Amino acid sequence: MTFDLARVLEERRGENFQLHMEYMNPQLARVLKTLGFDRFYERGEGAYLYDDRGDRYLDLLSGFGVFALGRSHPVIKKALHDAIDADLPNLVQIDCALLPGVLAEALVNRSHKGIERVFFCNSGAEAIEAAIKFARQSTHRSRILYCDHAYHGLTNGALSLNGGDDFRKGFGPLLPRTDRIPFGDIGALRRALAGRDVAAFVAEPIQGKGVYLAPEGYWAQAQALCREQGTLFVMDEVQTGLGRTGKFFCHEHWGLEPDIITVSKALSGGYIPVGAMLTSDKIFSSVYASMEKALKHSTTFGRNQLAMVAGLATLQTFDDEDIIDRARRTGEAFEKGLAPLLERHEVLHEVRGKGLMIGLVFGEPTSRGARLRWRAMESVRTALFSQTVVVPLFHRHRILTQVAADNVNIIKLLPPLICGQEEVDYFVDALDDVLTRAESGTGHLVEFGRTMAKGALRRTPGAAADAPVAVPAP
Repeated sequence: MTFDLARVLEERRGENFQLHMEYMNPQLARVLKTLGFDRFYERGEGAYLYDDRGDRYLDLLSGFGVFALGRSHPVIKKALHDAIDADLPNLVQIDCALLPGVLAEALVNRSHKGIERVFFCNSGAEAIEAAIKFARQSTHRSRILYCDHAYHGLTNGALSLNGGDDFRKGFGPLLPRTDRIPFGDIGALRRALAGRDVAAFVAEPIQGKGVYLAPEGYWAQAQALCREQGTLFVMDEVQTGLGRTGKFFCHEHWGLEPDIITVSKALSGGYIPVGAMLTSDKIFSSVYASMEKALKHSTTFGRNQLAMVAGLATLQTFDDEDIIDRARRTGEAFEKGLAPLLERHEVLHEVRGKGLMIGLVFGEPTSRGARLRWRAMESVRTALFSQTVVVPLFHRHRILTQVAADNVNIIKLLPPLICGQEEVDYFVDALDDVLTRAESGTGHLVEFGRTMAKGALRRTPGAAADAPVAVPAP
């Protein structure tokens, strides 16, 4: 009997959550059922997902930024079909294949003049792991600085640079000589660098967990301080890079020239995992210092031909479809569309970010009745309000969003870069409706409670009840 994908999908249809409960992560399945997010998605196209009932959902998470070109982009699909049909000699290992070199060239050409070399891997976390190793080897120092609220991945080295204690708890001891400093505090950075023992300062140009931006002028000063103290300046562009903020790299907004850049997510085209660390020849050669050290740092699937094809097709599509400028324009449309809601709804305090990396910040209202309802809700669970927005956006309007981080009333939007005015208008109207209901009285909280109760009934029998849950984004 040969493998028949259509048969497997048909025969096992609807077993998704059951299989995850039994063989994978049952807690994730419990959370999704509790929130009523247990849908059976059958296909994706552009900015939308479609479930087994034919309902359409606007996906404003885009796989945490993976689907920059939307789902099932025809150019990426054709390129991968062509690659499979070509029977490329993949992962020969003792070889220098053509396509990794072509993709490396394309990334170098899109970077500042100090970027000359590329190391390919499988994810953003792996790219950070490489950055740590290369920085230590190049500088002959071991200390690494990172920021509070930072998120660089969950492998051991990347976790050592994670600003969230909940992610770190139970996995220690992590990498030694990794020190946290306040994000955007130039004085703290100056003091931390003063001993001239720091190999690298690793930071996101916009922090993904919360969509936090540094004060104006911070990044130029941070880069200058790193140069003065012999510390490598590392920009984690895994989520912010490849057009997300209206520039190819987010650090271009401030005219920066990092020593190391990490990328992943959008480079995959949404199909084949890929990551990359970009750096100078000097830093690169400190690791690959001789022929005997040609494999000193490596990863089995890092130069996978299918990943290289996905990356090349993605970059070509960015050029052909003017994706970066489209992201900029749509980001401006979101900003313009959401501005009246800031005036209309006292719980919406701020809309921040760049391009199509957007944070919606909620806070305590000023009017007495609304303020009392807010405090009552927050007494149940810190930052519960943002979850009570995410849930009705999904159930009432079929829009997929997520809380930006644990214990913060911030919702993060990472729309596909192909979104346009239609998606902007639909989201703005939906958010306006949800916030109007939230501010009108207790009905909003009752609706959320009803959803939670229904979700609890769909859990595995005997499962213990938890406090209201949130699913923070990476």
